[in-house]
Amino acid sequence: MDMNSTNVLGLPHGPERGDTSTPMSRVLSGRVLYETGKDPAVVSPQDWLLTVSHVARDKLVERWIATGRRQQRHRNPKRAYYLSMEFLPGRALGNALFALGLYDSCREALIDLGHDVDEVRELEPDQGLGNGGLGRLAACFLDSMASLDIPGMGYGIRYEYGMFAQRIQDGRQVEHPDPWLAGGNPWEFPRREVTYRVQFGGRVERIDGAHRWVDTDDIKAMAYDTLIPGHGTQTVNALRLWSAKALTDIDLPAFNEGDHVGAVDAKSRCEAISRILYPGDGSAAGRELRLKQEFFFVSASLQDLLHRFIQENDDFDLLPEKVAIHLNDTHPALAVPELMRLLMDVHGLEWERAWNICRGIFSYTNHTLLPEALETWPVHLMEALLPRHLAIIYEINELFLRMVRHLRGEHHNELFRNISLIDEAGERRVRMGHLCVLASHTVNGVSKLHSELMQQTTFADFATIFPDRFTNQTNGITPRRWLEHANPGLSGLIDSAIGPAWRRDLCRLQELRPHADDAAFRAAFRDVKLANKKRLRAMIQRETGVVIDPDSLVDVQVKRIHEFKRQLLNILRVVADYNRLKAAPAAVECMVPRTVLFAGKAAPGYWMAKLIIKLINDVSRRVNEDPRLQGKLKVVFVPNYCVSAAEVIIPGADLSEQISMAGTEASGTGNMKLSLNGALTIGTEDGANIEIRDEVGAENIFIFGHLANEVREMRKNFYEPRSAYQADPVLREVIDQVAGGAFSPDEPGRFQPIIDALLHPGGDRYMVLADFAPYLAAQRQVDLLWQDRDAWSRKAILNVAGMGVFSSDRTILGYAEDIWGVRPIAAV
Repeated sequence: MDMNSTNVLGLPHGPERGDTSTPMSRVLSGRVLYETGKDPAVVSPQDWLLTVSHVARDKLVERWIATGRRQQRHRNPKRAYYLSMEFLPGRALGNALFALGLYDSCREALIDLGHDVDEVRELEPDQGLGNGGLGRLAACFLDSMASLDIPGMGYGIRYEYGMFAQRIQDGRQVEHPDPWLAGGNPWEFPRREVTYRVQFGGRVERIDGAHRWVDTDDIKAMAYDTLIPGHGTQTVNALRLWSAKALTDIDLPAFNEGDHVGAVDAKSRCEAISRILYPGDGSAAGRELRLKQEFFFVSASLQDLLHRFIQENDDFDLLPEKVAIHLNDTHPALAVPELMRLLMDVHGLEWERAWNICRGIFSYTNHTLLPEALETWPVHLMEALLPRHLAIIYEINELFLRMVRHLRGEHHNELFRNISLIDEAGERRVRMGHLCVLASHTVNGVSKLHSELMQQTTFADFATIFPDRFTNQTNGITPRRWLEHANPGLSGLIDSAIGPAWRRDLCRLQELRPHADDAAFRAAFRDVKLANKKRLRAMIQRETGVVIDPDSLVDVQVKRIHEFKRQLLNILRVVADYNRLKAAPAAVECMVPRTVLFAGKAAPGYWMAKLIIKLINDVSRRVNEDPRLQGKLKVVFVPNYCVSAAEVIIPGADLSEQISMAGTEASGTGNMKLSLNGALTIGTEDGANIEIRDEVGAENIFIFGHLANEVREMRKNFYEPRSAYQADPVLREVIDQVAGGAFSPDEPGRFQPIIDALLHPGGDRYMVLADFAPYLAAQRQVDLLWQDRDAWSRKAILNVAGMGVFSSDRTILGYAEDIWGVRPIAAV
């Protein structure tokens, strides 16, 4: 058929793959006819979303096939495989159109067809594949791998319902299912022919020196591929996600005998593995499901990549030269014993050879120093679900401890207890972080401070044994998603000043520095920010009913709700400001108008974090309804924080709250996104805040609070939080109000658990009270600067100009060159 011929409606027959001569409006009109079976005159915006997505996907497929062929021509190159429990890519359509250079033509075509491209994009659900910074970082890294032409792919789980959709009811977080796949996913390719058996339970037989894992409960992992486009390049990589399937869909005899529910019970239990991200672990069944999830995705991924390797190679000793496996946090740690099992039990390698191969393949990123966040699994649970893997872990541990005894001697029992893969204190547990460190050739932290503390505290003993194993790769963000896509107004202004090359080389932003002294540029910068704040105002009103002043200082803390991130410190500061204004009504007239915005999810079982959400909303209601403030102070909690919400909030922010206790935030990437979009940071010397200060200038950031070493000294000297409470009358008034029910008159004792956690001996774990006064002082400096909008704009522009080193392109180049040993393969 001639693809330029028309049908009975006078429209093109197809999407004109590879043909750019047909106007995009006619391409879309022709495609929507065959996608929906409807006359283009009556199709819905949802139909246009599907149609535009498929037209873009067609173009990506062409590039993807070409990428695979190009890599094959390079004689079996080394590939990087990024294993992560979560990815948080956000909506895909806008990113694909920008990567393909089709955004403008699709926008104009949809206008011709009577639709707005942004309204169509808003109909796309966020992909429910992650929760917070860990997943968003993984998505940024995949973007950069493709944009830098790095051969490789991501592996994860295709969660049917994501984590949860957050609703706020009576000020409390309520979790609802997030059925993001209900309308289908036009970006994925089901691979029904790509399936692997994943085993659980059973027992281990040893026959003639060989181990066999038998009598297991098996499920099937089926692959779904999502395309990851590079920007400014022809490369398209893939994210392969696994969906759990039962080996048989239905027990037909049971069904025919009348057991209609029991007949599909096995199918339901199997497929629960890929239903929800991070199922609640408050029950034994929940903990078992989490462990199953982690093993499920690493087993399928390793079987898949080994299958690919065997197709191209006949010598397993070549694995480290052809394969790099990166463990994103401890969730994929079971990849270590699973690769050992596959190499030994399935492919017949002996132990030493298999272990040397593993040590040449794995690398590990640590994302936390909090002991409770470093995964451990009960020995009895692993023995029941993964008996062969537990035996392998025991053997790894025994050989390791034997080596250390040989190096250090026998009389170091405390050292042996600290480094053992098995925690023997109380319930015996497998330490997954230790396993990752021991099996990896390189272990990296994600900011300079975090990497130093990792070697001084959490893995100090390992660092003395393997001093060359540890390094740093400071996190980064993709400027395509977080500036070009999220903030087209600022992107256009930057283009007008320095050109578009910053999209591929973010360090070019330093060319903006002279423009910070240009009054006309500063005025244009303020105009862009105001437009973004008006867009944010509309979203806040739609989601919460609160109306904010876009001329107010928009003060933003958007991140997972956790005690160490100290949303509590922020809301206690709001109460102090509220008290100050009530005590001096005349001050309201001259106060700096401020909108304090919170957003983030608390884990379903984390009751203290959920109580903090309730406190924020109770304070919000009291403050927002007080007529004495004349609307000059507003507090809002935006529900269901996700990538698409961040793309509206971050460009509209003036102040970025990065106030975790020093030494607890590994890096942070929200700090980078907000600075890149022209927000000034108020923060502690924690994570990447330190490096941001070094790049933007200490005079262009608000730093406060105790340093990490000071926190350690205070704890050593038995820090007494009640002393801080008694010494500061402002703090004391705030705490007494919260404790006395000033914000919860219907239930005066509602927030007593928060007060107890702050004031009891040994309490205030995250130094909220200790940092309260310095935080208030820093906020007064914020108020003073905001009164000079021109000076504020200058500093904001310098923040944007200083963000070049925080590109995920820089981070991934570091991984590829220094850790993975993978070289780019670009189109010629």
